[in-house]
Amino acid sequence: MSKLLKSLVLDLGDRSYPIFIGERLLGDNAYFSDLLKSRRVAVISDETVASLYLDRLRAAVPEKEITTVILPPGEASKSFPTLEKLIGRLLESGLDRSSTLVALGGGVIGDVTGFAAACYQRGINFIQVPTSLLAQVDSSVGGKTGINHALGKNMIGAFHQPVGVIIDLDTLRSLPDNQITAGIAEIIKYGLIISEDFFIWLEANVTDLKKLVPQTLAHAIYHSCRIKSEIVAKDEHETHGHRMLLNFGHTFGHAIETGLGYGRWLHGEAVGCGMALALKLSQKRGLISAADTTRVVRLIEQAGLPARLPEALPAERLMALMRHDKKNVEGKHRFILLEKIGKAFVCDDVSAAELREVLDSAR
Repeated sequence: MSKLLKSLVLDLGDRSYPIFIGERLLGDNAYFSDLLKSRRVAVISDETVASLYLDRLRAAVPEKEITTVILPPGEASKSFPTLEKLIGRLLESGLDRSSTLVALGGGVIGDVTGFAAACYQRGINFIQVPTSLLAQVDSSVGGKTGINHALGKNMIGAFHQPVGVIIDLDTLRSLPDNQITAGIAEIIKYGLIISEDFFIWLEANVTDLKKLVPQTLAHAIYHSCRIKSEIVAKDEHETHGHRMLLNFGHTFGHAIETGLGYGRWLHGEAVGCGMALALKLSQKRGLISAADTTRVVRLIEQAGLPARLPEALPAERLMALMRHDKKNVEGKHRFILLEKIGKAFVCDDVSAAELREVLDSAR
């Protein structure tokens, strides 16, 4: 029997949508019936997740005519060839503008499914059913969709909101430990940019979070989704700078992912290291204190995340990749820095010399 632990609504007026958090939700029709208005549904998943959860999802919606598209697991699936294959399957199956896509998987599946939904016949509905911790606390909420390019992560995409997000905590129990720690990176981020109280709670509860204690998980996921929902509601398309705060650690992190080759480090691992670098840059500028930097890096490492750059990535390569970051304007790097724990801001006057010094100190 399903158990709803938390729920909230991302308020976007007539495009608002619910976020359900609980146990055994995946097999319960109650959480799909109001979101799946169409008879024809396409479920997009990867080989690993589909083998575990596709039958459970099918059983929850027996009245629907379901097409399945199963993709290879991993970051390589966020690509033009995968998008073309996916849209080809939708066309072959005769899905129309009234049909709904369901993203059953982690962040890669959510991103590519959402982008396909944004593109297919100029936009159709989709539902996020995230099965990784990182997707549950971050990528499934907020409507950012996309694929990668050789020169940069998430460089091709669209804003396209889902009609709902169904988060089943049970799916986390099949994940390897590094997938859990990758998700915790994004949870730590929310405390650092917005809520010192949440960060303090994380310091006290990170061990239970890693152990997947249900109430601890539900609390962390709920507050992560709440913080992100409030930010997205104020700045959906990242036009006012407020949503940009969600990219704390990501300028460095995306460059690390691209430089190493997609998939060598998980996104959350790269973000964990990226946050440590952003902290060093903040401290170097006389913003956050050395004591708070040490405190945050301690939590990053306690979560099991890397806080130092891999030797295989030279500073010149990272700096070149960061020049392609989406936040840059008129050739200026934009970084999210911390004034203190719980207060972030956008900075656009970081010099190449400063950046090089931070990168060289992080080996």
